Amino acid sequence: MKIFIKNVVLTLFSAGLVLSCETTELNLVTDPDAVSPEQATPDGYLNKVQEEFARFNEDVGLNSAALVRMENMGTRLYQQAYSPASQDGEWETAYSSMLTDIRAMNILAEEANFKRHIGMGQVFEAFTMVTLVDMYGDVPYSEAVQGIDNLNPAPDAGASIYAAALALLDNAIGNFSTTDNAAGPDVDFYYDGDWDKWIKLANSLKLKIYAQTRLVDASAVSSFNAIITSGNYITSVSEDFQFTWGSNVVNPDSRHPDYGDNYTPQGAADYTSNWLMNYMDNDKTSSDPRIRYYFYRQSATTPGAVDSDGPNQQTLSCSVEPIPPHYVAGGFTFCNLPNGYWGRDHGDDDGTPPDGQLRTTYGVYPIGGEFDDSTFEAIDLGSGAGGAGITPIFLAQTVDFLRAEIAYATNNAAGAKTFLTNGIQKSMDKTLAFGALDTGADLSLAPTDTDVADYIAEVDGLYDAAVGDEKLNIIAKEFFVALFGNGIDAFNFYRRTGYPSDLQADREPEPGAFIRSFLYPAVYANNNNTVTQKGSVTVKVFWDNNPDSGFPLSN
Repeated sequence: MKIFIKNVVLTLFSAGLVLSCETTELNLVTDPDAVSPEQATPDGYLNKVQEEFARFNEDVGLNSAALVRMENMGTRLYQQAYSPASQDGEWETAYSSMLTDIRAMNILAEEANFKRHIGMGQVFEAFTMVTLVDMYGDVPYSEAVQGIDNLNPAPDAGASIYAAALALLDNAIGNFSTTDNAAGPDVDFYYDGDWDKWIKLANSLKLKIYAQTRLVDASAVSSFNAIITSGNYITSVSEDFQFTWGSNVVNPDSRHPDYGDNYTPQGAADYTSNWLMNYMDNDKTSSDPRIRYYFYRQSATTPGAVDSDGPNQQTLSCSVEPIPPHYVAGGFTFCNLPNGYWGRDHGDDDGTPPDGQLRTTYGVYPIGGEFDDSTFEAIDLGSGAGGAGITPIFLAQTVDFLRAEIAYATNNAAGAKTFLTNGIQKSMDKTLAFGALDTGADLSLAPTDTDVADYIAEVDGLYDAAVGDEKLNIIAKEFFVALFGNGIDAFNFYRRTGYPSDLQADREPEPGAFIRSFLYPAVYANNNNTVTQKGSVTVKVFWDNNPDSGFPLSN
């Protein structure tokens, strides 16, 4: 059996190479970073898969969030925003790492009758394959990771992969419910061996699938409601599906990836989204109570803003530029925001000035950075919570917002409002608890329960006053705020509904059609003779039957 497992592991690894490398050394049979066949155990593989899954969601979530203005997109033309080569990392993580490791783990877990190891792998696999379909459309699955038996796996139809994912989730529920050898993994980074929560998660992921297919499957809404009726899904913050990072800098670096990139002696590397910060700071009577948790300001003012000393061409070049005509016509904020929120407009590609210790960066939620207590000091390595944040993957608040979408789509506007406000409340509860992570912050400026109640009451009033689909627009914007940290569900919602309808326009007046799916990664399109690269980013995934433009997707 040991020799057989070794051969299978090497074969699966070869499959990963075929899927993930532009050039392959045929004599390379051992990955120095991988678990060796002699040391392989179900727990060893599962530990690796759990982290791979978190990093996959981080990478895909960031790309998705940038498209819908939750993060900054620094390229003006959609067709050029994400090159095929820029997608290679996500593809490699999914196929040559995660799926390969799950297949190898299953051999050992089945021999030991470790059904719960298998169940966790089934959830990770189902979620990953659904996400790959959502991002790229038709992708390999039934023929994938077969090693030398199939070096050119053909793509499967997205709908068939969704069906396979539902079957995997049903099988996972059976494995979590087992009384036959109840042994679980040594380490469960997500639910610490609480199998009831894993079952609720599996059902919740089915809710996600049914919500995404409601436009092309007449039975999807009833299937969604049947799970809701059962009550066996994620309903509280304590059941949230998330990966928790540590604060170690080396051996290993366990910090949240966005913290490691931005909390450096040179300051922040990424730009935050002007659209999101403006919505959170200026849309309501008072700023969103979550804004001090989401964003940390290193400067009290932004060059050229109404409360600043004036523009500064060196640190913010757009502050000396005229407002683009299409921004004026659309009523969009341009370049700089008041109160020190220093980010970038959608599609701003002006380069990188010396502003690393001036621009606004991520706060304590979700990456484990600093709580914004208005000290306006530059960030540094180790400041705030040291990177001990989370990757929010699928949360109780997400279920509420999906319920709001389904209720609105079935002409239950009053019910949609209830789910909307429930989702906001759960998002507030989760976010505000992160203030305790930054032990060096002055929390006297932290929002109170009254602040939260006033915000939700204002949203409630705006929803009641809204006419027609402006109600859906409010649901969409509040959903996007709550999703901060992972944009996958926002990107899907936007393609399903076309809302929010008033997202900030691209800095380029004619940026090309919005991305309906990403181009295939180069490692797949260039090496697999069964696939042809897409001609454009306008190719729609199977569940998106909306018009090719408009409806009312903004640019």
